[in-house]
Amino acid sequence: DGFLNYRVGRCVFNSTELKDIEYIQSYVYDKLEIVRFSSSVGKFVGYTEFGVKQADNWNSGPELVQMKNEKERYCKHNIDIRYQAALTKS
Repeated sequence: DGFLNYRVGRCVFNSTELKDIEYIQSYVYDKLEIVRFSSSVGKFVGYTEFGVKQADNWNSGPELVQMKNEKERYCKHNIDIRYQAALTKS
């Protein structure tokens, strides 16, 4: 038994243009999303009492800058590769 703690990063897009890409990272504890970063919102948002405290801390620290860079570093790079591969197979 115990508790499950994980985070999921994902890219939502409808083209390879940076303006059409959203990076979302969710932090989950015991099957409940407690904090989320969305590049569309531009900051962390908490969904529980603990999550709100975490979001406040992360929004005033280096974590916010890192998350803002993930859209280009992680999403754009991988979408460029996979989008072209999907187009050549369709």
